[in-house]
Amino acid sequence: MPVIESTYKAPFLFKNGFIATVYSGLFRRVNNVVQERQRITLSDGDFIDLDWCFSKEKTDKLIILLHGLEGDSKRPYMLGAAKLFNNNNIDALCVNFRGCSGEDNLKLSSYHSGATEDLHEVIEHVISTKSYANIYLKGISLGANMILKFLGEGNSLPHEIKAAVCVSVPCDLNGSCKELHKIKNLPYAIRFLNHLKRRLTAKMEKFPEAISGEVLKNIKTLRDFDDVYTSKIHGFKDALDYYQKCSGLQFITNIKIPTLIINALNDSFLSPECYPVKEAKSSEYIYLEMPTHGGHVAFIDKKNVYYNERRALEFINSSN
Repeated sequence: MPVIESTYKAPFLFKNGFIATVYSGLFRRVNNVVQERQRITLSDGDFIDLDWCFSKEKTDKLIILLHGLEGDSKRPYMLGAAKLFNNNNIDALCVNFRGCSGEDNLKLSSYHSGATEDLHEVIEHVISTKSYANIYLKGISLGANMILKFLGEGNSLPHEIKAAVCVSVPCDLNGSCKELHKIKNLPYAIRFLNHLKRRLTAKMEKFPEAISGEVLKNIKTLRDFDDVYTSKIHGFKDALDYYQKCSGLQFITNIKIPTLIINALNDSFLSPECYPVKEAKSSEYIYLEMPTHGGHVAFIDKKNVYYNERRALEFINSSN
C-alpha cells in the first residue's frame, strides 16, 4: 500500500522526541480501567497472566494488546488503548508476557521479541473459550515486532483475526539495538538494563546452576544481556542470531491481513531499517504511517487519548 501521510500534529512542547517519550513513560496516567485477571497454563507448564477489560455491552469484538520491553498490562499505553476500545464496544485483552505480571514465571526462559509461540497459545485460548467473531491485534515496540513476525511466519491464521496495528516497531532488532547504545539513548539503555538485570538476578537465585554471578557481573550493555541470556536460553547462537531470526522486517511481505505500522520519524530507538517503506509499497496489506513527531510510543494528543490509540480504532473499524 502507499505510505500514509500522517495527520498527527504534536503539541509544541512534545515535538521534542525525548520530552515526549519521557513524559509518556513516566508521567502519563490512565484511570478508571477495570481489569479482570486470568492465568493460563502454557504447553510447557509455565504460565501467562491475562488482564481482561470488558466494554459495558456484550460484543463479538476483541483487541489483544501486547506491551513492550519490560512493560506489563498496567502501562498507560495498554490502559489507554483498552479504555478507548471499551468505550467503543470492543473488549480488550492485555497480555502480560512471561514474568511481567508482577510474579516471576516458572521457567529459566522468559519472553523475547520473537516468542510468537506464546502469542499462538494466547489466541488459541481465546478462540477456544470465548465467542469473538472479530479479533484484532495491537502491539507496542517489542510486542509490535512480535505481531509482525507472528502474522508473517507462514502459519495459517485463525479466520477470526481481522487486522493488526503495530506502534513504534523496532522491526530491525540489530539496528534498533545499535541505536539504543548511542549516547542519545543512554538514559533509556541504563533503565532497561537495570530492569533486565534485576530480573536475571531473580532467575539466578532460582537456577544457580544455569547463571553465575560472574556472568551477571560481566553484563554491561543490552547486547551483552542478549548475548548471555536471551539468545542462549531461547535457543539462539548469540545476540546477532537472535536479532536476525526474530526481526519482524523480514516477515512483513508475507502478511495477509490489513496491518498498520506507525513509526515516528523522531523515534530515537529506531534505525533507518525500521521504516519499511519498500516493503509497504510492495504489499497490498501493509499501511505505513511515519509521523514527523511522536518519539517512542509518545503520540500525545487531546483528552489523554493518544494519536496512535485513536488511529488504531479508526483503522480497525475501517477494516471490517
